[in-house]
Amino acid sequence: MKWKEQLLSLEPYKPGRPIESVKKEFGLDQVVKLASNENPFGTSQKVVAALQSVLSSFAIYPDGYAANLRSAVSEFLKVDEEQLIFGNGADNLIQIISRAFLSPGKNTVMANPSFSQYKHNAIIDGAEIREIPLIDGEHDLDAMLQAIDENTAVIWVCSPNNPTGIHISREKMTSFLKKVPEETLVVIDDAYHDYVVADDFYDAVEFVNQYKNLIVLRTFSKIYGIASLRVGYGVAHQDIIRVLEPAREPFNVNTLGQIAAVAALSDQDYVNECRRKNREGMKQFEEFCEEHQLHYFPSQANFILIDFGTNGDEVFQYLLQKGYIVRSGNALGYASSVRVTVGSNEENSGVIEAMKQYLQEKASLTN
Repeated sequence: MKWKEQLLSLEPYKPGRPIESVKKEFGLDQVVKLASNENPFGTSQKVVAALQSVLSSFAIYPDGYAANLRSAVSEFLKVDEEQLIFGNGADNLIQIISRAFLSPGKNTVMANPSFSQYKHNAIIDGAEIREIPLIDGEHDLDAMLQAIDENTAVIWVCSPNNPTGIHISREKMTSFLKKVPEETLVVIDDAYHDYVVADDFYDAVEFVNQYKNLIVLRTFSKIYGIASLRVGYGVAHQDIIRVLEPAREPFNVNTLGQIAAVAALSDQDYVNECRRKNREGMKQFEEFCEEHQLHYFPSQANFILIDFGTNGDEVFQYLLQKGYIVRSGNALGYASSVRVTVGSNEENSGVIEAMKQYLQEKASLTN
């Protein structure tokens, strides 16, 4: 078989453990998943009502143009409909961008650690990857600028960054955008922007008309709570969207996802409530870390990366046996940490208690 050589050594994306498999493995009645940064409060009741009222035939293909969703997002963001592209989640848009811009002889710049799919797709498309280490969990924008040359096609900026949760300030982001060459695409991955409460944050969409080499990616999988339906979108100058569209597969956003996203977007009261609850939950974890002198990054997202000073796989496995699925830092570039999604008050209290038990047992073994 004449495979692309880069595929032979490339591992597929590994999602968090499924709840049912963990129940079966450890004989547990209840398991809480806090590994994939989903919304623990589910979705708006407006979404539930909209999906329950669907009467259309499932034999008909989705609207490939996503007309109703396009109109709703256009009105919500105050951008032209031609400035939007939709995907089967933001992951699909990352893939589309990589296919459209990256190839052998081109290079792409990204932070490290950051969201794995930037690098994953670049490897498949044969581009050179230039990874710039984070500084205290934050993008080193100056070093990223220095890494650009005449063959740099795409720069990926994740803010708040996954897995650290650190955001880039408006001042730093605008200074960065001004210095990127016009022929190099900047991708701002805005997946967690709805959770940000920092005063110095920005609205990335406001940059789109000013910088014609920018695309902003957003998703309905996080605070809107419809991750299973896979809906994401990009906002950019019409010229960028026009070139990207042929790289998008037809009918890539399913009918139920489009309906759910329109309904989700209409309930901003629910979004605001989820943001408030998320900050309350984040405070629970921060207080736990400070009480036990554990390092953590001050996250503006819906997850927190906690350094236990030991193998992250060990902490992951211990919590798994207690019925809590988190994400080991070994897969995220922080080997002594675990990343925990902020859950409900009850879920947070439960996993924190399990973490305390781990620390107590660890301390007893070393005494």
